[in-house]
Order: sequence, then C-alpha cells, then structure tokens
Amino acid sequence: MNLVHKIENWGDTHHPKALDIVRVALGIFLLAKGIAFMENTSYLRGIITDQHVIDVSPDMLMVLVYYVAFAHMVGGILIAMGILTRLGCLIQIPIVTGAVFLTGIFQEPINAMAWPSVAALVLLMMFTVLGSGPWSLDRYLAFKN
Repeated sequence: MNLVHKIENWGDTHHPKALDIVRVALGIFLLAKGIAFMENTSYLRGIITDQHVIDVSPDMLMVLVYYVAFAHMVGGILIAMGILTRLGCLIQIPIVTGAVFLTGIFQEPINAMAWPSVAALVLLMMFTVLGSGPWSLDRYLAFKN
C-alpha cells in the first residue's frame, strides 16, 4: 500500500460526523464566492490587477477570472455534496492560496478580507486528507453498490 492509499485510508477511518457539517459549509461558501465572482467579474479582475503580481494580456486575465469563478462553483458543489471531495479540494487549494497572498495578509496583521481565505485554505488542506466523511454522496454510493 503506497503513501497516498495509507493517507486516504487513515482519513476515511478518522473522520468525525461533525466535520461533515463544516465540509458542507465550506462547499457552500466556495459556491457562493464563485457565484459572486461570476456576477461581478470586474471586481475579481480589479483584485488581480491591483496587486501588480500577474502581468498577462487582458484576454488571458479574463480566462483566469472565469476559471477562478468556475472552479469555485464546481469545487464548492463537489465539496458540499461530498463527492470527489479530495479532487475538489485539490482544485481549490492553488486558487485560495493565491487569494491569501492577493488580499495582503502580510501587509496588515488584522485584515478582515484575508482571514476567510486563510480559514478556507486550512479547511481545504484538512479535507484533502480526511476526504468526504460518513455523511457524503461518496459514502452513500459506496454502500449502495
């Protein structure tokens, strides 16, 4: 059994049911952020361009904006429903890591915009290890077969 399977097995056997409520809340939060970004793409584009970190063409910037919004929506749904949770978390981790750095967590110690991103990043890493949990579509489909 390789390391990845050992981590998956450990996460599946050490997942309290109460964490499933946190997983669903995280998924809904990410879905809501994705919808908000899709409704107001200029806001997300402004956040990215104001940092002067990413220097790409305007067309590529819009591709990035739509990718972030789409990944938040799809990943949020996967995480909330508990299906392919680890994949959904892995898709989200680079995006949320970028959000942590773009919101300026290192510029101000008390930055209200940064802490939801930091909390989401910690939870995403935790659910990457722990997986879906007992109250999930993954578990339901596994027992149905």
